[in-house]
Amino acid sequence: MRPAVTLKLATSLDGRIGTASGESRWITGEAARLEGHRQRAAHDAILVGVETVLTDDPELTARLPGRPVDQPLRVVLDSRLRTPPTARIASGGDSLILTVSEPRPVGAAVVERVEAEDGRPGVAACLAALRRRGVSSLLIEGGGQVAASFLRAGLVDRLEWFRAPVLLGGEGRPCVAALGLARLSDAPRFRRLAVAPCGDDLWERYERL
Repeated sequence: MRPAVTLKLATSLDGRIGTASGESRWITGEAARLEGHRQRAAHDAILVGVETVLTDDPELTARLPGRPVDQPLRVVLDSRLRTPPTARIASGGDSLILTVSEPRPVGAAVVERVEAEDGRPGVAACLAALRRRGVSSLLIEGGGQVAASFLRAGLVDRLEWFRAPVLLGGEGRPCVAALGLARLSDAPRFRRLAVAPCGDDLWERYERL
């Protein structure tokens, strides 16, 4: 059985995760970021694409005030092994890079080759690799290409969407890249579970139909 997959989005009102230049810190506020850390702590693994690593150099740890946290496995999808060995995700802690290239050392991270799909790590192969490592719940945090690949494959079970009261316009970076939809009936569909304020932001929760 594959891991349960949650896609977390932190965007502007118009669904952008950054400006055209790549600036993205911070779109959402402190309360939304704290809830994001709670979600990290509740999952076995956190996954991002290499573009997120190159742009933001995230640590991808769960940090909650006043209590220790069992840290999730940190996972990067990196087709051509562009993750710098000095990246924070490649130093200390449990980290895994899934690639379609010949594996080579990248900092302290484990590098594993998986089956390719259109030149990128296949999403089903990635989930199978994570399952072999005991992962039963996965939180995807970006970027747009990674989100789109899991959505196209119908492998996103839940959405946790934080929207900030700001507009970035059409030149901003979308939270979901192209899905290649020819018909509206092909669009991924979700049922809204809850909507609540989270500081100045709006927190929406969905599950796949």
